Amino acid sequence: MTNAIEVSQLTKVYPTGKGKASLRAVDHISFTVPQGQVFGFLGPNGAGKTTTIRMLTGLARPTEGNASILGYDLATEITRIKKAIGVVPETSNLYDELSARDNLIFMGQLYGVPRPERGQRADTLLRRFRLWEKRDTPFAQLSKGMKRALTVAAALVHQPQLLFLDEPTTGLDVMSARNLRQMIMDLRDTGVTVFLTTHYLEEAERLCDRIAILVKGHIVALDTVDGLKAAAQGTTAIEVTLADAHNRITTQRIEGDDVAAALRAALAQANERQLLAINTVRPTLEEVFVQLTGLSAEVMLAEKGNQQAVIRESGR
Repeated sequence: MTNAIEVSQLTKVYPTGKGKASLRAVDHISFTVPQGQVFGFLGPNGAGKTTTIRMLTGLARPTEGNASILGYDLATEITRIKKAIGVVPETSNLYDELSARDNLIFMGQLYGVPRPERGQRADTLLRRFRLWEKRDTPFAQLSKGMKRALTVAAALVHQPQLLFLDEPTTGLDVMSARNLRQMIMDLRDTGVTVFLTTHYLEEAERLCDRIAILVKGHIVALDTVDGLKAAAQGTTAIEVTLADAHNRITTQRIEGDDVAAALRAALAQANERQLLAINTVRPTLEEVFVQLTGLSAEVMLAEKGNQQAVIRESGR
């Protein structure tokens, strides 16, 4: 299988003030992303996710290491790379004064879409993202969710082979987020590679073929969702459902490293109660994430919210 992305020892160091140590945002990471997969890049705030995307899309120069994007060398062929990829940044890059439709047409022009096709592609994307009725509305007057949806649509106007999505469903309502997730799956089915960062672990578990977890600039785990779960410590868990003489039902969870021992312990709990069910339970992606990062999904989302508040405040 051909790789859409090949990364070797990629590193980004930011200089700091005099007398202070440099900030190593990304530290010698290496990974590959096969063509046609959805690749999840997860981690807490400050882990280096956005910095990695900025390097891979030509917005930041790596301090060390190298990468290949769709067969093009990141160091010498960035112009070709930019024409072949789509990028959805965390903050929109569209123009407030242009209408929704005109933004898409203008992005088509920037990406070199032939003039006769620009309007047709814009209209198709507007309908797909449920923005058709807002096609003549200036971007500045759209709701937050609509702005996000239009930003994603703009990244697809030139039909890229590789799409970078940095927190794509942030700010979207439930239906828009569901539509976007379905579109991501549809893109994968047509051979488009998707590089996805998200704070929603359930979203990553549902969409991603493989996931890398980044902590303090280092990749601490990289595997399929099932592989990450299987590799997690304490993977063995038994749930036992029991009923007493009064038909009161209770469920107990017993964990251990030895499946047989855990099962014997579970059966010992039955005593004179009726055993209704025994189920083997594997950890969720959230539990794997907590184990590797020490942060719960709730804390990660709270951090995300605080970060956005700071961005909004600083932009006033």
